[in-house]
Amino acid sequence: MADRGCPLEAVPLPAEVRESLAELELELSEGDITQKGYEKKRAKLLARYIPLTQGVDLPLQAEPRTPGPSQSVVAAPRQQRLRPTNSRDERFRSDVHTEAVQAALAKYRERKVPLPSKRRSVLVPSSAEACTPPDTSSASEDEGSLRRPGQLPSTALQSRASAESWPERAIQGSSSSSSASSTSSHAGGTPAGHAHLGVPVNSRVSSKIRQLLDTLKRPKRPPLREFFLDDAEEVLGVQQPDPNRPKPEGSQMAVLRGEPLAAGTPWPPSLLAALQRWGTTQPRAPCLTALDTTGKAIHTLTYGKLWSRSLKLAYTLLNKLTSKNEPLLKPGDRVALVFPNSDPVMFMVAFYGCLLAELVPVPIEVPLTRKDAGSQQVGFLLGSCGVTLALTTDACQKGLPKAQSGEVAAFKGWPPLAWLVIDGKHLTKPPRDWHPASQEAGAGTAYIEYKTSKEGSTVGVTVSHASLLAQCRALTQACGYSEAETLTNVLDFKRDAGLWHGVLTSVLNRMHVVSIPYALMKVNPLSWIQKVCSYKARAALVKSRDMHWSLLAQRGQRDVSLSSLRMLLVADGANPWSISSCDAFLNVFQSRGLRPEVICPCASSPEALTVAIRRPPALGGPPPRKAVLSMHSLSYGVIRVDTEEKLSVLTVQDVGQVMPGASVCVVKVDGAPYLCKTDEVGEVCVSSNATGTAYYGLPGVTRNVFETVPVTAGGVPVSDRPFTRTGLLGFVGPGDLVFIVGKLDGLMVVGVRRHNADDIVATALAVEPMKFVYRGR
Repeated sequence: MADRGCPLEAVPLPAEVRESLAELELELSEGDITQKGYEKKRAKLLARYIPLTQGVDLPLQAEPRTPGPSQSVVAAPRQQRLRPTNSRDERFRSDVHTEAVQAALAKYRERKVPLPSKRRSVLVPSSAEACTPPDTSSASEDEGSLRRPGQLPSTALQSRASAESWPERAIQGSSSSSSASSTSSHAGGTPAGHAHLGVPVNSRVSSKIRQLLDTLKRPKRPPLREFFLDDAEEVLGVQQPDPNRPKPEGSQMAVLRGEPLAAGTPWPPSLLAALQRWGTTQPRAPCLTALDTTGKAIHTLTYGKLWSRSLKLAYTLLNKLTSKNEPLLKPGDRVALVFPNSDPVMFMVAFYGCLLAELVPVPIEVPLTRKDAGSQQVGFLLGSCGVTLALTTDACQKGLPKAQSGEVAAFKGWPPLAWLVIDGKHLTKPPRDWHPASQEAGAGTAYIEYKTSKEGSTVGVTVSHASLLAQCRALTQACGYSEAETLTNVLDFKRDAGLWHGVLTSVLNRMHVVSIPYALMKVNPLSWIQKVCSYKARAALVKSRDMHWSLLAQRGQRDVSLSSLRMLLVADGANPWSISSCDAFLNVFQSRGLRPEVICPCASSPEALTVAIRRPPALGGPPPRKAVLSMHSLSYGVIRVDTEEKLSVLTVQDVGQVMPGASVCVVKVDGAPYLCKTDEVGEVCVSSNATGTAYYGLPGVTRNVFETVPVTAGGVPVSDRPFTRTGLLGFVGPGDLVFIVGKLDGLMVVGVRRHNADDIVATALAVEPMKFVYRGR
């Protein structure tokens, strides 16, 4: 150390000062103080001895060491060697420090304290430092000051740190991950691979510093497996079937056939022929009454007006819309119908006007914003159908988003559309010699109804003219509709049961439909019952939610009577929770003229249209039934009757008999369409002339849904006609009554057990129906 000036050890310092300096060196090595704090305290201790140590280099430059066999560094002249700026270990070069460490080791040997054994071998590099180059940033000095005593550098490693590259040190084992090599070099140069002596961790190191060191040692991003828990892996594993699980024990079910369609009834050859008949022979007969949000009748459409306005629209669409001197539309083209739920009159005119013009109406919802997610899916449907024209009213068009030019804005995902307002002043009266095309019901597409799947995609179900007429005939026979009857309709008239009953079947039978807008139901949930009383309606079409809302609003209403009803159709009767609404509604309104046999739940789907419907005894229907089923057995697809007192049961009601002219069977949910056993839950399939025919533009999916061929256990087809999958899960119970326990879209499979979203709602209703579900809906 002669080149550094007067060595510190040569200065006659008192023993207590030397002891303080040794403790200070130890604190620095243990990370209790920073380099700056160390120098400040050291200078303070040596202040009174400054005249004696003028030549001492306080930062203590590193002394040259003889390179080891693995060090390929060329020794440079001493006066030209500079201190490496990226070295973290130069401050530890001190004989005082070495003396303190040796004294501490001797002290621990005398006390026979076991040294820490959790040390990495120098032959096994740490995962972080083996792949990460050394930090050469300005923060390297401060970071190095936080090292633990077990990471003290050796003399050999000090010279190696400034000479060899970081990949070589990663292979050899770095000083920060190998405290054993440090102490072995101090002890006498034992080869690092055979050294196992470590330096004990001093308890004076603060917990915050230890926590910081642990944080810095961790990788910034944990491995992917650390994001998953062990119990989650067990759930994802393949579960073994429970040997005690319930299994179906019944015989193989047979195909259930409905009653034949009445042969002697003088049916019109088509729905358009029925419209022409009533429009010309009964022009003043009421067809449709629309109400405003106060419950007042704002417009009553007669059959004569419906016929004449539909003719005007058909003539305008075919003859007055041109593009480059050519008709804009030709028979078979698809046209979008954009009408709000508060305007059933203009929708009905647009629908029958398209049928008379041999165009295919595609009813959709009114788009509210330009970037609505649901509207984008509808736009995909319109694009796949090749729709170029949209029909609407003047009031509806004014409410649509507009572009800067004042025209209707282009909705995201929609094809370019031309908009036609069909109010009376915009239509042209046809000449006397103009007549619509043939009105025979054929295999051509009558209309397309949209359906949204559980994934959010929208598809269009095509319904042919023949299916449309067969559906109207089957509903007429099942419901016993007759001429001039009044039907109160609360449902959406653009699709599903609201369309089939309130727009199509009603025209076939010259019925009068009173349409209740949804906005009125929000203001006055009792409005549909009040209209049943005032119009003496014989039938009403509702959902279980409407029945429930009526229960909440009926208090104080004493002049309400439902004695005129012969049929109360519950359109969502296939949902398991609808039974609670039906029972509660009957308990309250039975004293006001409602008969128990009047409540008629039904089941339907966009693909199969109406599947089953309960009929009053006057129409030959069997008495209604309930089934109390074990939910544990249902989760395995097995039907087991349970007691009603338990909360682990599901109570369902029948949805009636199979539709006239239809055949029904239940097939297994997974795999080939094998027939289920009599005590097994499966997907209900229907074979009838009154079902949808295809998904428009999707032949592959169409074959899987509309052309299913159920087979027996031996693989023999049950019929030479294809069946349509309904998406409804159920079984056929006693008396050939159909029961529905859920939908395929709501099916959740966990391991080998099946659960349904409808089961969850039904369970909540069984616990606390009024307070827990409906008010929190």
